[in-house]
Amino acid sequence: MTQRSVRQFAYRPHPDQERTEGKAAHHPVIIVGAGPIGLSLAIDLAQRGQAVVLLDDTDRIGDGSRAICFSKRSLELWDRLGVGERMVEKGIAWKVGKIFLKDEMVYRFDLLPEEGHKMPAFINLQQYYAEAYLVDRVQELPLINLRWRNRVVGLEQHNDHAVVEIETPDGRYKLKSDFVIACDGARSALRGFVGADFSGESFNDQFLIADVKMTAAFPTERWFWFDPPFHSGQSALLHRQPDDVWRIDLQLGPDADPTVERLPENVRPRIERMLGHKEFEFEWISIYKFQCRRMQRFIHGRVIFAGDSAHQVSPFGARGANSGLEDAENLAWKLALVLRGKAAVSLLDSYESERSAAADENIRASTRSTDFIAPHSNHERRMRHAVLRLAKEVDFARRMVNGGRLATPSTYNTPLSTSDVDTWRAGPRPGAPIVDAPLTATSGDRVYLTEAFKAAYDNFVLLESGNGSALDPLDCHCISIGPDAPLRDTSGLFAKRYDASDGSAYLLRPDGYVAARFRHPTLPVVQAAIARASALIEGMP
Repeated sequence: MTQRSVRQFAYRPHPDQERTEGKAAHHPVIIVGAGPIGLSLAIDLAQRGQAVVLLDDTDRIGDGSRAICFSKRSLELWDRLGVGERMVEKGIAWKVGKIFLKDEMVYRFDLLPEEGHKMPAFINLQQYYAEAYLVDRVQELPLINLRWRNRVVGLEQHNDHAVVEIETPDGRYKLKSDFVIACDGARSALRGFVGADFSGESFNDQFLIADVKMTAAFPTERWFWFDPPFHSGQSALLHRQPDDVWRIDLQLGPDADPTVERLPENVRPRIERMLGHKEFEFEWISIYKFQCRRMQRFIHGRVIFAGDSAHQVSPFGARGANSGLEDAENLAWKLALVLRGKAAVSLLDSYESERSAAADENIRASTRSTDFIAPHSNHERRMRHAVLRLAKEVDFARRMVNGGRLATPSTYNTPLSTSDVDTWRAGPRPGAPIVDAPLTATSGDRVYLTEAFKAAYDNFVLLESGNGSALDPLDCHCISIGPDAPLRDTSGLFAKRYDASDGSAYLLRPDGYVAARFRHPTLPVVQAAIARASALIEGMP
């Protein structure tokens, strides 16, 4: 295999380790796990003015590609965190996918047919690059203290805080924290410490992942085969990554011996049959099984779980890392408000309700993908074959084909939202995420809506259509879009995507989700919607 450099970080002792027993240092937030979710959450909190200690039990980045597909929503989050453009510049942007039966294309799809968005539908980027860029951003933020080779080995829960015991090369020490956020992955130690486990389904079919380095003229598209001639009776996936690396995913079946199948000398003939040539080198080989499981509760006292530590899905559909990043953006603003004393601790209950519902949605989608890719019986296999044949001719069959439905942002049915009282023909409804649109500044420069939101996202945002109004709600930033406003809708796409009329407004939560929308807003109704979204109304959430 080709040797790719691993980025290693030095262990550095911290003065907290010198505290005597019973005098553990206190930090408002401790995040355990410096993967994409933990790093992103730490950056988000720091940009909201919250100090964070980030612990990781390793000291390096670069052990395999792992996640590679990052969605438009994830890129918009990373853009707010200061790394989105760097991710896109290095990544491979794509939006077209093709489905094949044997060697015949059944149909193609376009994930972002409309122009006028800053970020692409998806990029492919090796996880080690994403983590490296996030670490670089962490190192720019003095409110984040990232400690490598600090492994959490114990947990004590109290009414208003938690204490973690940490093992380092210099021995053990303890830290006290208002909240501990577990981003320590599918094998989470913290999940064991709170006595919780996953519930759900584990699938028997096994899949081979091979990242191969080669020069190829394939287009930058997602190609998925059912029963291809080079891998009869199974499925296959091909995706391009940066640096002339290609992700190949081959279904092996439940009876394959993973020890034998992952040997390079056994993988090579499979890849040669697929590509029709031998000019490639291996960068990474792995065998995996599907897991569609989650914790029953994501909050256990003062410990909050996010990402793979809270839920697992199959990799088809890119729902793992992307849903974890949605966890991070959902939690960050709520935790920041609680720590500032601007919201009650009960606001965090909405993280549990919103993100557990999203996990259920992703598990359902992932399970359906698995059932279609790996049928349970000959009857199901024949039905799948019939659907694939029909899909070439008719739309309804295409909607039934499932080679991994690509991740889309969650829409929340949440008590934090204020229900519509007006009629809307379009636009994101309460509980849905912001939709990007191109705007024009008074200077004539192009400004995307997501960029305008980024400049104000540490607070609620009132997105006004028109030249602005006399509204000046507390704890809210106003963005006006109109002929004489700082931003103009010269393309008409904002009006189309938001069904905007003069004087209408959308109230956005600090994570870019719609809290309410109004045709004719007044200060009292906007303030009430902010209070509802902050769980400040009695009985909320």
